[in-house]
Amino acid sequence: MVKSVLSVSHQGLRDWIVQRVSAIYMAIYSIGLIGFILLNPHMSFAEWHGLFSQVGMKVATLLFLLCILFHAWIGMWTIFTDYVKWFVMRCILNVLMFFMLAACFFWALMILWSV
Repeated sequence: MVKSVLSVSHQGLRDWIVQRVSAIYMAIYSIGLIGFILLNPHMSFAEWHGLFSQVGMKVATLLFLLCILFHAWIGMWTIFTDYVKWFVMRCILNVLMFFMLAACFFWALMILWSV
């Protein structure tokens, strides 16, 4: 039986949906950002700063970061569950992954909201 990372119920369906929705959002955000860069080939720092100074872009980027975190957490949990058989090591790796993802999120949050 497959257990869910985000809850005990739904036997993994919620994790599957979260991964798919986060992947779609990350693809849309990435295509949009790449499109903006391609449409502005000689972009200056002021234009780049202006783009990320807008609240809408900050919120979209924050959602992108959350999608990356959830996507990475579910993926790594699945890998650890499948390939690390020793329970103690799996718990240690999950805790380390959680703290690493949390640190990356807060670091990115500080960078994003300092613009």
